[in-house]
Amino acid sequence: MFEKFILQPFIESTKQFERSNAFCINEKFYTYKELAISISNIRRALQNQNIRSKNIGLVVNDDLETYAAIFAIWLEGYAYVPLHPQQPLERSLKIMTQTDVDLIIDSSVKSKFTANTVINSFRLATEEGVYLNPKSAPADALAYIIFTSGSTGEPKGVQITRMNLGSFIKSFWEVGFHIDQNDRCLQCFDLTFDVSVQSYLVPLTRGACAYTMPHNQIRYSHIYGLLENHKITFGAMASSMIRYLRPYFNEINISSMRYNILAAEASPLDLIIEWSKCIPNAEIYDFYGPTEATIYCTYSKFIKEGDNKHFNGMLSIGKPMNGINAIIIDDEKRALSKNQKGELCVSGYQITPGYWKNEEKNAEYFFEIKEGNTIKRFYKTGDLCYFDEDGDIMLAERLDNQVKIQGYRVELGEIEYHAKKFLAGQDAVAVTYSVKNGSNEIALFVEGELSNNYELLEYLKIKIPPYMIPSKIIVKDKFPLNTSGKTDRIALKNLIQ
Repeated sequence: MFEKFILQPFIESTKQFERSNAFCINEKFYTYKELAISISNIRRALQNQNIRSKNIGLVVNDDLETYAAIFAIWLEGYAYVPLHPQQPLERSLKIMTQTDVDLIIDSSVKSKFTANTVINSFRLATEEGVYLNPKSAPADALAYIIFTSGSTGEPKGVQITRMNLGSFIKSFWEVGFHIDQNDRCLQCFDLTFDVSVQSYLVPLTRGACAYTMPHNQIRYSHIYGLLENHKITFGAMASSMIRYLRPYFNEINISSMRYNILAAEASPLDLIIEWSKCIPNAEIYDFYGPTEATIYCTYSKFIKEGDNKHFNGMLSIGKPMNGINAIIIDDEKRALSKNQKGELCVSGYQITPGYWKNEEKNAEYFFEIKEGNTIKRFYKTGDLCYFDEDGDIMLAERLDNQVKIQGYRVELGEIEYHAKKFLAGQDAVAVTYSVKNGSNEIALFVEGELSNNYELLEYLKIKIPPYMIPSKIIVKDKFPLNTSGKTDRIALKNLIQ
């Protein structure tokens, strides 16, 4: 599945379209031939190493060498573990320890991983010949491990196998997208975020060009420039990205766009109605999926001239993709009927084998149901949903304490965990609040006294990524309690001005 739907189509692209552009990175174009040469150089460097672990750390810079390293790793039969160059070193080292990473590929001019074995992909000498023949690897071999926020302060490593990823790409094409070498595709997601995988695989397996988002650019204004200046035809975007463009909707007319995917978070109907006028020729799709289900697992098509299903103003997440089975369960894991709210659970070949070396979380989030002679393994998404009369899935809210910030899934408990560590016994509660443009931000409440907000923020900056840093810190003598004697988060949220 992985070789048939990913590796072989990609290799064919490098052969058939070797003089065509594969990437536009920071306004510089790179051909498929250049990409293939970079992949070959990195493969040779990997073969010269004594590699003990199948998991290779990859510093995910926005450059040709980083994307080439992904394919070099896959062609050699390994998996990559993305390490963001701007996240705290302590977090990266913790991820590496968890995943047994003993080798890192880093295209940085100067790597910060000085205590590790590092292949500097930027400095590799170019050798003659392109070397893209894949080594054999089983279907259950890992393709990558992406870490999501963890409530105990420990990030959770989601394992995605070759079968998972191959099954996703197969189902994705079966939705009905038609991409070819003439398309210009947006890749505006961080490589530590799984939507990025769809965003680079779609163009590269069809001979198209991927236009990426430089780390050093102001994200939302740069996206506008990419869309307009390069006449982008295909792109996945989070609704928060679109929301930042809202003040400029009257000026935006991307008539080149053929397909636009809404991903990473719930999509507000009113926003998408307005946005659809900016991309008049595009088909718009709303995709839903946790990392554990390999990027997306359900979708709906937006109807430009008609009624769109929604719940509390958020678009329906539609029906399962091919190969995905979805059920809604109650607290006893009993399947619920239509119009009954419960937890959305999904099964199929796209579902992760589990969290890396975390049996406690695996037991919590995965379960099996026997149907006749078949045993189906389900993942509990943590989302409160229901099926309507037509079988479309309506998303109500999160069941747990996870939120989406800038498209990233965040467990507020992880922020609280590190804040409490700094506060040495004082309580801390993180909540989200909406700002004027409709985006979510984080407020951190501290109980008791706090002499210096700056020191707490500086501490958090070395523990968690920038998108998890609270924009407000509010100190209260005592936290309000609800009738169950628990901290009343709603009452705290109502105190935010």
